[in-house]
Amino acid sequence: MTLLRAYEDQLVERAKQDADAFGELYDHYVGQIHRFVYSRTRDQDLAEDITSEVFFKALRAIGRYRPSGHPFSAWLYQISVNAINDHYRSHKPTSTLDGAIGVADPQRAVDERVADSAEAARVWAAIDSLPPQQRTAMTLKLGEDMKLAQIGEIMGKSEGAIKLLVHRGMIGVRQRLGVTVAVEEQA
Repeated sequence: MTLLRAYEDQLVERAKQDADAFGELYDHYVGQIHRFVYSRTRDQDLAEDITSEVFFKALRAIGRYRPSGHPFSAWLYQISVNAINDHYRSHKPTSTLDGAIGVADPQRAVDERVADSAEAARVWAAIDSLPPQQRTAMTLKLGEDMKLAQIGEIMGKSEGAIKLLVHRGMIGVRQRLGVTVAVEEQA
């Protein structure tokens, strides 16, 4: 166990009794959890709401948390995935043209920004339609730019298993988008 992980485990144990210790965990992880939620929702207000919900649920359940050899963030990511899924089960996703344009580079023409935003939305919609484990692996890889080993720690899987999930996820996204990949013929 690394020194950082040992400190984190101690901090989590303190957080079960001490709100300031939970505040340290919040301060350390809120940015990365928010980025993850935003990468899945593509809506700033919704991402803030879900991130708040994640930490509220974590605070309520911290007494039941048991270190499992994975970083505390793995538990927070799992709560995040569940909160995002709960939201989409209970709400139909909506997006606005203004929101799509606002994310892009203001120096480019509006029609180019809309086209790029629409393509990104198509890709994320394809990712969102993948089976849950592929969707989570793909989101952590593409949305959070995590290494396979990090994703494996979060998901409780080997690096090889994550590589396979990402590979299958890429195949699924290509199929959903109607993209064909040319395979070089071997002589």
